[in-house]
Amino acid sequence: MPTITQFSTRRSEIAGVSIVELADKFGTPSYVYDLNTILERVNDLRAFDTIRYAQKACSNIAILDRLRRAGVLVDAVSAGEIGRALRAGYQPSQIVYTADVFDRDALDLVVKHDISVNVGSPEMIDQLGRVAPGRNITLRINPGFGHGHSQKTNTGGPQSKHGIWHEQIDDCLLRADRNSLVVTGMHMHIGSGTDLEHLSQVCGAMEQACLKVGRTVTTISSGGGLPVPYRSTQTYVDLEQYYALWDATRQRLQDAFGHDIHLEIEPGRYLVAESGFLVAEICAVKTMGENLFYMLDAGFCDLARPILYGAYHPISICHRDNNVSDREVEAVVAGPLCESGDIFTQEEGGFVSRRSLPMAQRGDLLILEVAGAYGFAMSSNYNSRFRAPEILIENGTPKIIRERETLDDLLSRESIPQ
Repeated sequence: MPTITQFSTRRSEIAGVSIVELADKFGTPSYVYDLNTILERVNDLRAFDTIRYAQKACSNIAILDRLRRAGVLVDAVSAGEIGRALRAGYQPSQIVYTADVFDRDALDLVVKHDISVNVGSPEMIDQLGRVAPGRNITLRINPGFGHGHSQKTNTGGPQSKHGIWHEQIDDCLLRADRNSLVVTGMHMHIGSGTDLEHLSQVCGAMEQACLKVGRTVTTISSGGGLPVPYRSTQTYVDLEQYYALWDATRQRLQDAFGHDIHLEIEPGRYLVAESGFLVAEICAVKTMGENLFYMLDAGFCDLARPILYGAYHPISICHRDNNVSDREVEAVVAGPLCESGDIFTQEEGGFVSRRSLPMAQRGDLLILEVAGAYGFAMSSNYNSRFRAPEILIENGTPKIIRERETLDDLLSRESIPQ
């Protein structure tokens, strides 16, 4: 189990590689991932029968490939993610499609490749049954309650769109029967930042849902939501207790059904968040009234979590040359976009806050840390900005796994009609 992370506001390297050298070679802004950190987090979860990566957190095919080599299976939530998994070398039997709807492209791929489906809406049962009767399916159940670090990341309860309402299980079983489908798996995920108190409620709800479905159930999935610390005051969940709660649920179901139950976990953020760093350059230092601003060449088009959730990311400074300063200042960290909300140091609701950071100057580097999950994956071309490159550090060697976009990339799907 990992120890508590201590964050420093000064950093000179990532995974043993100089940040200045990374910036000089690949430019800024750039996403940098430490593969060793990802593999350490995979090893934290080896007690589970299956670790299934929720690739929406960070879906670069090089990272998918390395996770596949480590024995991790994969979850896909769209046709594009199915395609990514296949391109990264996953076999169709190693992929589960999890969603609340079928679009045409996703349904076609699921049928073509015989990919397992974790249905999040009753109508999906009918849709799949019409074109592929005779298959096994998993039900994603909304237990009626949720939990998350933000209301926007809460995936359970009546205000969440996710999953099948727990009172509709009987209806889903009837739909499955009508379509010659068999419910063999049960899945439950209530949101990000799961703690043991909420987890015990989830385990109880899972047990009751499985008992309602009956002996056809052979697999249960604990979903994701494992927390990672973004602040020095935050801790990890006790993974031994986490596993023990789910294993006890599994044991009771095995006793009730008289056969083995396979136990899956579906981490996304937990595997990749701490591996990722967004390296940016400070392009200007300016004073606005009582606020000192560090202006970056990275904006919310590169890392959207602060503007979406008021999410907190650790921030560090890497001074270039001999510009090192022992002086600390209270700074607002902002991006270049034509948008007032382009602030990395903000709280939920858009309230601007300051961060105690080393004094820096134009040309120094600023690193937004714990940025591997929902960082590049949620990036955009807003303001016609080019999306950042992605670099994977493996065995001490930085390897480019996505090139920086160019103007040709930006305009490649556009045309001017005659």
